[in-house]
Amino acid sequence: MTIDHTLVGSGPTKVITVHGWFGGEDGWGLLPELIDTEAYTVAFFDLRGYGRRIDVEGDYTLDEVATDVFALADELGWKEFALLGHSMGGAMVLRTFSDDPERITAVVGISPVPASGVPLDPDSQALFDGAAQDHGNRRAIIDFTTGNRQPAGWLDAMVAYSGEHSRPEAVAGYLVAWTGADFVADLPGVHVPIHAIVGEHDPALGEATMRATWMEQLAGCELTVVPNAGHYAMFEAPVSLIGAIDATLRGTD
Repeated sequence: MTIDHTLVGSGPTKVITVHGWFGGEDGWGLLPELIDTEAYTVAFFDLRGYGRRIDVEGDYTLDEVATDVFALADELGWKEFALLGHSMGGAMVLRTFSDDPERITAVVGISPVPASGVPLDPDSQALFDGAAQDHGNRRAIIDFTTGNRQPAGWLDAMVAYSGEHSRPEAVAGYLVAWTGADFVADLPGVHVPIHAIVGEHDPALGEATMRATWMEQLAGCELTVVPNAGHYAMFEAPVSLIGAIDATLRGTD
Protein backbone atom coordinates (compact mmCIF):
# COMPACT_ATOMS: atom_id res chain seq x y z
CA MET A 1 0.00 0.00 0.00
CA THR A 2 1.41 3.35 -1.04
CA ILE A 3 1.01 5.99 1.68
CA ASP A 4 0.23 9.48 0.43
CA HIS A 5 2.47 12.07 2.04
CA THR A 6 4.05 15.49 1.71
CA LEU A 7 7.77 16.14 2.08
CA VAL A 8 9.11 19.45 3.36
CA GLY A 9 12.84 20.13 3.01
CA SER A 10 15.73 18.13 1.62
CA GLY A 11 18.14 18.05 4.55
CA PRO A 12 20.00 15.08 6.02
CA THR A 13 17.93 14.71 9.20
CA LYS A 14 14.85 12.67 8.34
CA VAL A 15 11.63 13.10 10.36
CA ILE A 16 8.20 11.44 10.19
CA THR A 17 5.30 13.25 11.85
CA VAL A 18 2.14 11.76 13.36
CA HIS A 19 -0.76 14.17 13.81
CA GLY A 20 -3.25 14.49 16.64
CA TRP A 21 -6.89 13.48 17.09
CA PHE A 22 -8.36 16.56 15.40
CA GLY A 23 -5.39 17.07 13.08
CA GLY A 24 -4.15 15.90 9.71
CA GLU A 25 -1.25 15.98 7.28
CA ASP A 26 -1.82 19.67 6.56
CA GLY A 27 -3.06 20.58 10.04
CA TRP A 28 0.24 21.57 11.64
CA GLY A 29 -0.27 25.34 11.68
CA LEU A 30 2.85 27.31 10.76
CA LEU A 31 5.23 24.48 11.61
CA PRO A 32 5.90 23.38 7.99
CA GLU A 33 6.74 26.94 6.97
CA LEU A 34 9.30 27.27 9.77
CA ILE A 35 11.24 24.08 9.06
CA ASP A 36 14.90 24.56 8.15
CA THR A 37 14.68 22.92 4.74
CA GLU A 38 18.45 22.55 4.45
CA ALA A 39 18.73 20.67 7.74
CA TYR A 40 15.62 18.48 7.61
CA THR A 41 13.45 16.37 5.37
CA VAL A 42 10.10 16.06 7.10
CA ALA A 43 7.32 13.71 6.01
CA PHE A 44 3.72 14.64 6.82
CA PHE A 45 0.96 12.08 6.26
CA ASP A 46 -2.64 11.38 7.24
CA LEU A 47 -3.63 8.52 9.48
CA ARG A 48 -6.15 6.03 8.13
CA GLY A 49 -9.59 7.64 8.07
CA TYR A 50 -8.18 11.17 7.80
CA GLY A 51 -7.47 13.66 5.00
CA ARG A 52 -6.08 12.15 1.81
CA ARG A 53 -6.48 8.71 3.43
CA ILE A 54 -10.03 9.27 4.64
CA ASP A 55 -11.26 6.28 2.64
CA VAL A 56 -8.48 3.94 3.77
CA GLU A 57 -9.98 1.29 6.03
CA GLY A 58 -8.29 0.39 9.27
CA ASP A 59 -8.52 -1.01 12.76
CA TYR A 60 -7.40 2.38 14.16
CA THR A 61 -4.88 0.92 16.59
CA LEU A 62 -1.48 2.14 17.75
CA ASP A 63 0.19 -0.92 16.24
CA GLU A 64 -1.43 -0.21 12.88
CA VAL A 65 -0.12 3.34 12.93
CA ALA A 66 3.38 2.10 13.74
CA THR A 67 3.16 -0.32 10.81
CA ASP A 68 2.17 2.55 8.51
CA VAL A 69 5.02 4.74 9.78
CA PHE A 70 7.59 2.05 8.99
CA ALA A 71 5.92 1.40 5.63
CA LEU A 72 6.23 5.09 4.77
CA ALA A 73 9.88 5.11 5.86
CA ASP A 74 10.55 2.10 3.66
CA GLU A 75 8.85 3.79 0.70
CA LEU A 76 11.10 6.79 1.24
CA GLY A 77 14.18 4.62 1.59
CA TRP A 78 14.85 5.83 5.13
CA LYS A 79 16.63 3.27 7.26
CA GLU A 80 16.73 5.64 10.24
CA PHE A 81 14.55 8.62 11.11
CA ALA A 82 13.25 10.77 13.95
CA LEU A 83 9.64 10.85 15.13
CA LEU A 84 7.46 13.87 15.90
CA GLY A 85 3.98 13.29 17.33
CA HIS A 86 1.26 15.65 18.49
CA SER A 87 -1.28 14.71 21.19
CA MET A 88 -2.48 11.16 20.45
CA GLY A 89 0.39 11.07 17.95
CA GLY A 90 2.67 11.09 21.00
CA ALA A 91 1.51 7.63 22.02
CA MET A 92 1.74 6.53 18.40
CA VAL A 93 5.37 7.58 18.00
CA LEU A 94 6.22 5.87 21.29
CA ARG A 95 4.57 2.69 19.99
CA THR A 96 6.62 3.01 16.81
CA PHE A 97 9.80 3.58 18.83
CA SER A 98 9.04 0.50 20.93
CA ASP A 99 8.49 -1.70 17.89
CA ASP A 100 11.91 -1.06 16.31
CA PRO A 101 14.06 1.31 18.41
CA GLU A 102 17.20 0.81 16.33
CA ARG A 103 15.64 2.69 13.41
CA ILE A 104 14.69 5.74 15.48
CA THR A 105 17.15 8.62 15.98
CA ALA A 106 15.00 10.84 18.26
CA VAL A 107 11.46 11.14 19.61
CA VAL A 108 9.67 14.46 20.14
CA GLY A 109 6.15 14.74 21.52
CA ILE A 110 4.03 17.90 21.44
CA SER A 111 1.45 17.80 24.25
CA PRO A 112 1.87 14.04 23.86
CA VAL A 113 -0.22 11.18 25.15
CA PRO A 114 1.98 8.81 27.19
CA ALA A 115 2.43 5.07 26.80
CA SER A 116 0.14 4.68 29.80
CA GLY A 117 -2.77 6.35 28.01
CA VAL A 118 -5.19 8.96 29.35
CA PRO A 119 -7.84 7.58 31.71
CA LEU A 120 -11.00 9.70 31.55
CA ASP A 121 -13.59 10.32 34.26
CA PRO A 122 -17.22 9.55 33.30
CA ASP A 123 -18.08 13.13 32.27
CA SER A 124 -14.93 13.49 30.18
CA GLN A 125 -15.52 10.07 28.63
CA ALA A 126 -18.98 11.14 27.52
CA LEU A 127 -17.63 14.40 26.09
CA PHE A 128 -14.85 12.67 24.15
CA ASP A 129 -17.04 9.79 23.00
CA GLY A 130 -19.54 12.28 21.62
CA ALA A 131 -16.86 14.13 19.64
CA ALA A 132 -16.89 11.50 16.90
CA GLN A 133 -20.31 12.72 15.77
CA ASP A 134 -20.87 16.03 17.54
CA HIS A 135 -18.72 18.93 16.39
CA GLY A 136 -19.87 20.93 19.40
CA ASN A 137 -18.02 18.43 21.57
CA ARG A 138 -14.89 18.88 19.45
CA ARG A 139 -15.10 22.63 19.94
CA ALA A 140 -15.51 22.27 23.70
CA ILE A 141 -12.47 19.99 23.87
CA ILE A 142 -10.28 22.32 21.80
CA ASP A 143 -11.41 25.31 23.87
CA PHE A 144 -10.70 23.54 27.16
CA THR A 145 -7.30 22.19 26.15
CA THR A 146 -6.13 25.63 25.05
CA GLY A 147 -7.11 27.16 28.40
CA ASN A 148 -10.34 28.83 27.22
CA ARG A 149 -8.15 31.61 25.85
CA GLN A 150 -8.47 31.49 22.07
CA PRO A 151 -10.87 33.45 19.84
CA ALA A 152 -14.14 31.95 18.64
CA GLY A 153 -13.18 32.23 14.99
CA TRP A 154 -10.05 30.13 15.47
CA LEU A 155 -11.96 27.50 17.43
CA ASP A 156 -14.59 27.34 14.70
CA ALA A 157 -11.90 26.95 12.03
CA MET A 158 -10.20 24.14 13.94
CA VAL A 159 -13.50 22.29 14.29
CA ALA A 160 -14.36 22.80 10.63
CA TYR A 161 -10.98 21.44 9.57
CA SER A 162 -11.37 18.42 11.83
CA GLY A 163 -14.86 17.69 10.55
CA GLU A 164 -13.84 17.88 6.92
CA HIS A 165 -10.66 15.82 7.35
CA SER A 166 -11.82 12.82 9.39
CA ARG A 167 -14.31 9.95 9.37
CA PRO A 168 -16.35 9.60 12.58
CA GLU A 169 -15.50 5.92 12.92
CA ALA A 170 -11.78 6.75 12.73
CA VAL A 171 -12.15 9.43 15.39
CA ALA A 172 -14.01 6.97 17.61
CA GLY A 173 -11.54 4.16 16.97
CA TYR A 174 -8.42 6.17 17.69
CA LEU A 175 -10.02 7.50 20.89
CA VAL A 176 -10.15 3.96 22.25
CA ALA A 177 -6.54 3.38 21.16
CA TRP A 178 -4.93 6.42 22.76
CA THR A 179 -6.98 6.74 25.92
CA GLY A 180 -6.51 3.05 26.63
CA ALA A 181 -2.82 2.84 25.74
CA ASP A 182 -0.94 0.53 28.11
CA PHE A 183 2.51 -0.41 26.88
CA VAL A 184 4.93 1.18 29.35
CA ALA A 185 6.52 -2.24 29.83
CA ASP A 186 7.35 -2.31 26.10
CA LEU A 187 9.25 0.98 26.07
CA PRO A 188 12.89 0.36 25.16
CA GLY A 189 15.90 1.55 27.05
CA VAL A 190 16.43 5.10 25.83
CA HIS A 191 19.47 5.53 23.61
CA VAL A 192 18.31 8.58 21.63
CA PRO A 193 17.12 12.11 22.50
CA ILE A 194 13.57 12.20 23.89
CA HIS A 195 11.75 15.52 24.33
CA ALA A 196 8.25 16.35 25.56
CA ILE A 197 7.08 19.86 24.63
CA VAL A 198 3.91 21.24 26.22
CA GLY A 199 2.00 24.49 26.37
CA GLU A 200 1.78 26.25 29.71
CA HIS A 201 -2.02 26.50 29.36
CA ASP A 202 -2.71 22.84 28.50
CA PRO A 203 -4.70 21.51 31.49
CA ALA A 204 -4.73 17.90 30.29
CA LEU A 205 -1.37 17.06 28.73
CA GLY A 206 0.74 19.77 30.31
CA GLU A 207 3.77 19.91 32.57
CA ALA A 208 2.34 17.96 35.51
CA THR A 209 1.21 15.09 33.29
CA MET A 210 4.58 14.94 31.53
CA ARG A 211 6.47 14.83 34.82
CA ALA A 212 4.31 11.90 35.93
CA THR A 213 4.50 10.00 32.62
CA TRP A 214 7.01 10.73 29.86
CA MET A 215 9.72 11.84 32.28
CA GLU A 216 9.14 8.88 34.59
CA GLN A 217 8.76 6.30 31.87
CA LEU A 218 11.56 7.43 29.52
CA ALA A 219 14.99 7.91 31.08
CA GLY A 220 16.61 11.21 30.17
CA CYS A 221 13.43 12.71 28.69
CA GLU A 222 13.69 16.49 28.42
CA LEU A 223 10.75 18.78 29.07
CA THR A 224 10.03 22.20 27.56
CA VAL A 225 7.05 24.31 28.62
CA VAL A 226 6.10 26.78 25.88
CA PRO A 227 4.70 30.11 27.16
CA ASN A 228 1.44 31.50 25.78
CA ALA A 229 0.36 28.15 24.37
CA GLY A 230 -2.06 25.39 25.21
CA HIS A 231 -2.53 22.05 23.45
CA TYR A 232 -1.87 23.40 19.94
CA ALA A 233 1.53 25.07 20.15
CA MET A 234 1.99 24.79 16.38
CA PHE A 235 -0.79 27.37 16.06
CA GLU A 236 -0.42 29.26 19.33
CA ALA A 237 3.38 29.68 19.58
CA PRO A 238 4.95 28.19 16.44
CA VAL A 239 8.33 29.96 16.61
CA SER A 240 8.96 28.82 20.18
CA LEU A 241 7.83 25.33 19.24
CA ILE A 242 10.14 24.99 16.24
CA GLY A 243 13.03 26.21 18.37
CA ALA A 244 12.39 23.49 20.94
CA ILE A 245 12.07 20.82 18.25
CA ASP A 246 15.23 21.98 16.53
CA ALA A 247 17.17 21.82 19.79
CA THR A 248 16.51 18.09 19.93
CA LEU A 249 16.59 17.05 16.29
CA ARG A 250 19.49 19.03 14.86
CA GLY A 251 22.39 16.75 14.09
CA THR A 252 20.56 13.46 14.76
CA ASP A 253 20.90 12.22 11.17
